[in-house]
Amino acid sequence: MLRVGLTGGIGSGKSTVSNLFREKDVPIIDADIIAREVLDIYPEIKQNIKNTFGEKFFDEKGNLKRREFGNFIFKDEIKRKKLEQIIMPYIKKEIFIRFDSFEKKGEKVCILDAPTLIEQGIYVDMDKNILVWVDLKTQIKRVVERDKLGQAEVLDRINSQMSLEQKKKYVHYIIDNSKDLLTTREQINKIMTSLEELRG
Repeated sequence: MLRVGLTGGIGSGKSTVSNLFREKDVPIIDADIIAREVLDIYPEIKQNIKNTFGEKFFDEKGNLKRREFGNFIFKDEIKRKKLEQIIMPYIKKEIFIRFDSFEKKGEKVCILDAPTLIEQGIYVDMDKNILVWVDLKTQIKRVVERDKLGQAEVLDRINSQMSLEQKKKYVHYIIDNSKDLLTTREQINKIMTSLEELRG
């Protein structure tokens, strides 16, 4: 089975691209969903977060206050790295459990949708990697409209990730998602043909 990494930046339209692959019956492993699920699968993560950052980020039911915690983390690289050290080993473990599960089902290609695929070094474990790219102006505009955030908050989030330009160096395919949906679909069709040829 081909393991394919799919990455982008906030506002690049990676979720749209992921859904277009899903329409083609390609199984998708979503790292963002796993990042939420591991908090329940491995209760020690929540305890670690409480010990490191304090209990104020949890509600009375013991659930993480995601938005509040996100705003707190995004502004500070040291805190962000601390959180990654706590949570990433569990996320990676779950990702590969799910890859194995799809392989056992006889899937030919499986895509990992992961915003920090490159930053976390997961791209090296993939057979191929895809970047969803847009220009910075489009990226900012989309996030402001989608998340109802101010431009400064959006830039905090964009700058917390490696730039899309830097990410280009680490991937095999680039999808320019700054145009219309039809153009994006055409690029996906070409990539699917290439992957199928590789798989044989």
